[in-house]
Amino acid sequence: EVFNMKKIIMLVLLTVLVSYPQTTTPDTTKPSQQPQEVQQQQPSKWYYGGTIGFNFWGDYFYLSVNPLVGYQVSPKFSVGGKLQYAYINDQRYEGLELTSHNYGAGLFARFRPIYQIYLHAEFDYASYENYTIYANPYRAESERNWVPFLLLGGGLVQRVGPNAAVYVEVLFDVIQDENSPYEDWDPIISIGGGVGF
Repeated sequence: EVFNMKKIIMLVLLTVLVSYPQTTTPDTTKPSQQPQEVQQQQPSKWYYGGTIGFNFWGDYFYLSVNPLVGYQVSPKFSVGGKLQYAYINDQRYEGLELTSHNYGAGLFARFRPIYQIYLHAEFDYASYENYTIYANPYRAESERNWVPFLLLGGGLVQRVGPNAAVYVEVLFDVIQDENSPYEDWDPIISIGGGVGF
């Protein structure tokens, strides 16, 4: 019997957007004959965010942290990178405790036809520990595999402040590597938030 991780719905904190516009105020302690201009800084093109995911029931515990950083190339197009880490402790098999530390990194691109909707493409390369459970003698053996993912999909964004938003994203892995922890064509759903600085 082969133990593979199942799809996980990600919950979150932090991801996208623009910063507060900041203005400089004129120095009113010096008299001036010429009007002073108010200068406005451009919003930052960098944004930060990611997801924190967890899943637990009975004898199974999952925790993941996936920070990301992005750069807005144009008003409708951005690129970025992210790191991935997941801790899994599975005690569903009598007498066995299966613990995994999975990790990886990825690059992504986003296109926004309108602010509230984005199309997303991402390449990830992640190291997963897979367990095989044997009946005679009863034992578990692990094997670590590097798995490529090409994730395509999109998301919806809703502003919740001048420089903060929440989002929901649905992606599909089109590579379908044999060592993938996901079932064929299962959606990968993330719910998160983000801020721009």
